[in-house]
Amino acid sequence: MFFTNTFFVLKKSVLLCNFSRTYKVMNIKEKIRVIPDFPTPGIQFYDITTLLSDGQAFRETIDEMVQIARKYNPDLVVALESRGFFFGPVIAYQLGVPFVPIRKKGKLPYKTYQETYLLEYGSATMEIHADDYPKDQKVLIVDDVLATGGSMAAAVKLVNHFNPKEIHLLFLMEMEALKGREKLSQYSIDSLITV
Repeated sequence: MFFTNTFFVLKKSVLLCNFSRTYKVMNIKEKIRVIPDFPTPGIQFYDITTLLSDGQAFRETIDEMVQIARKYNPDLVVALESRGFFFGPVIAYQLGVPFVPIRKKGKLPYKTYQETYLLEYGSATMEIHADDYPKDQKVLIVDDVLATGGSMAAAVKLVNHFNPKEIHLLFLMEMEALKGREKLSQYSIDSLITV
């Protein structure tokens, strides 16, 4: 089974292999296909379809992410559309806690909160259902990649509508040179792989 539009983008000038994690995670990184000069010259395209289609590598990835998640003991897991959905629901299932999706504008049928954030060319809007979630919960927000931090900053604003006790952020991959961590410095941030 192949998933389309599943990728990470990074300019060639950025150092690619800065790992401080275990051998297991380095093997996970090796399962991510890097395609040079796509979609334009000078761009490295990180395709995670090869990770998702390897059952053992995907299992190890989820196991590692769940291990990190457990240290925060979250009451709720939230993930961003679309690639965060590969990880967030499975982590929530493993922890035995509810899962809440953040989706692109117009995809959720009930009353929502909205947050707009800037992209390289334009802007995008994300939404979360405006259900009556309990206050003072510990929330884990999951996504595939931390790049500039714009989409995760918007997700945090959406989650803050519910007055959480704590917010923790978990990523498969962090692109260190893009400094997304700086926008999110007041929250704990974990990523399996740093490039």
